[in-house]
Amino acid sequence: MGMLHQIALSLIDYVGPMLAKNLLAHFGNAEDVFCASKAELMNVEGIGEKTANSILTTQALELAAQELAFIEKHKIEVLFYQDHNYPQRLRNCYDAPLLLYYKGTANLNHHRIVSVVGTRNATTYGKALCRQLSEVLKPFDVLIVSGLAYGIDSAIHKESLNLEIPTVGVLAHGLDRIYPAANKELATKMLQQGGLLTEFLPGNKPDRENFPKRNRIIAGMADVTIVVEASIKGGALITAELANSYHRDVYAFPGRINDEFSEGCNFLIKTNRAGLINHPKDLIYYLGWDEQQVKQQKVQSQLPIGLSKEEKMVIGTLDTQALTVDEISIALNLAQSKLAIILLTLEMKGIIVALPGKLYKLP
Repeated sequence: MGMLHQIALSLIDYVGPMLAKNLLAHFGNAEDVFCASKAELMNVEGIGEKTANSILTTQALELAAQELAFIEKHKIEVLFYQDHNYPQRLRNCYDAPLLLYYKGTANLNHHRIVSVVGTRNATTYGKALCRQLSEVLKPFDVLIVSGLAYGIDSAIHKESLNLEIPTVGVLAHGLDRIYPAANKELATKMLQQGGLLTEFLPGNKPDRENFPKRNRIIAGMADVTIVVEASIKGGALITAELANSYHRDVYAFPGRINDEFSEGCNFLIKTNRAGLINHPKDLIYYLGWDEQQVKQQKVQSQLPIGLSKEEKMVIGTLDTQALTVDEISIALNLAQSKLAIILLTLEMKGIIVALPGKLYKLP
């Protein structure tokens, strides 16, 4: 019943993600929203008479039942906003979708996620940068996210597959189709080494207004967004702006001043909306990954004998900067109940140090 009501909540007229989250915060779960009276509904912040009437008269449960049958038949994973396997970085964004639909093998809470975006009219220069970027990122165990569009998106997905890097395509339509159709074979391969993700139910077409919505997922679920090539107008710059609004790192490759498809990148750099990277290795330096890797290797070489795999993973995640339980849980995709036992064990062994505020660090 839970999933049925969760899907139905996303289908009610006049109830977008933000109002839906207000309803969930007030009632505790989606099912209770549909059992509420008009007076109870109007006690929720942002719910007026028109919206309350829409909830009370909606046919969303019947529609959700039809959608659920398709989802179950095609083994689509439904990720609800409150679920532990929902992309936690995205959940921290104010306009995160209530529901996501997913097919694939990649962990959407991978400890390093990089979004790569750019023009649909990729040049030889842009495709070469995608190849170099993939080669540089490969040793750092990343998940690469893009939009499965023509151009830079397709190039980075293909390079990721060639190097066996997991890669996820975020779609502007339902999982019952692939757009553009030319990328159907590419999408099939990604299901085995990454995945396909969308907030749109089957039957939704790739309408123009869906792409900015898609772009906020690309920006929100990643640690950093890289703009490879982009004109001054287009989805890549929208994604960069969204990433900035979420306080995420944004970097761009510069181009010649008269190149149309570097104009957007140059603008982002010029206006301090993106950091400049002349070479993909610059990204590793800016993000401090080289330093982290050295620290982790040093820590691993000094570990006591007899630690479990998960204990070693926790230690490898910590460096001299303290991390919260939530941050460690997201990085390792470990349930907090299980993580609490591991942290206590490591603390008792003197391997980690507990600080006020549920923070942990290495000694």
